[in-house]
Amino acid sequence: MLSMIMAAVAPLAAFGAALGAALAAIGAGIGIGKIGSSAMEAIARQPEAAGDIRSSMIVIAALIEGVALFAVIVSALALFIQ
Repeated sequence: MLSMIMAAVAPLAAFGAALGAALAAIGAGIGIGKIGSSAMEAIARQPEAAGDIRSSMIVIAALIEGVALFAVIVSALALFIQ
């Protein structure tokens, strides 16, 4: 009985894992785009602070990429570990 249920749920797990990875990638893309646009606006307003703004932007973008990578790994684990 349990094997029948697991066989029926397997395609849904694959869909859920793909959907989770896609949402993580889309969210990271939106987040990094928002950071880049805000940083360029801040540099345009205060050109003398360009170095500080740029370094902060790079750190925040790296943190977003780390969270996105973590989400993709969790989606892959959800797919392969059942």
